[in-house]
Amino acid sequence: MKTDIQVQQDVIQELHWEPSIDASRIGVAVRDGIVTLSGDVSSYAQKWDAELTSQRVQGVRGTAVEIQVSLPGSVQHSDTDIARTAENVLQWATVLPVDAIKVQVEQGWITLSGDVEWDYQRQAASMAVRHLMGVTGVSDQIAIRPTVSLNAVRADIEAALRRRARADAHDIAVEVKGAEIFLSGTVHTWQDRELARQSAWNTPGVRNVYDNLTVVN
Repeated sequence: MKTDIQVQQDVIQELHWEPSIDASRIGVAVRDGIVTLSGDVSSYAQKWDAELTSQRVQGVRGTAVEIQVSLPGSVQHSDTDIARTAENVLQWATVLPVDAIKVQVEQGWITLSGDVEWDYQRQAASMAVRHLMGVTGVSDQIAIRPTVSLNAVRADIEAALRRRARADAHDIAVEVKGAEIFLSGTVHTWQDRELARQSAWNTPGVRNVYDNLTVVN
């Protein structure tokens, strides 16, 4: 099992290895496997990439992101311009229903709302606006509209976890309440935890997934 110092060193090296990030502007602290990222970056996309990059490192049990987005003067845009651009990008996204997503912008921070049928559509909407110039953050308030009954969904999710998470499947408990899924138990890596969550989200009609899984290295 890695020490906090080893995890810190590995996260720092991973950040420097990732070309989309200016790692010199990011600080890394680790306590009990929880990584805290600090500093400031020039775009929200870098902040997002830094969080995902740190989660790739073995031994990371969680992340706390305290990075600030400091936009250079050359990429600052009005909220109206950002909203108009975001709306255009979402209209051109082929995976999204027309006019399904609403956009609100305040001080560069985009809030997305509306209804879609699948989680991959919700993720696609966030991804479409995340890299726009002038964006300082993205809040995803998009709801997933149920399309099928969830009466038999428990067996489908557990089968998917066994197929994809292998040895961890029997350590994961699945509870279904209406259109909400609760995951609990243990997994051995951060990647397996994300795999379990994605398996749950891939079930048609799921509105929320509550991840109470614990990573045990």
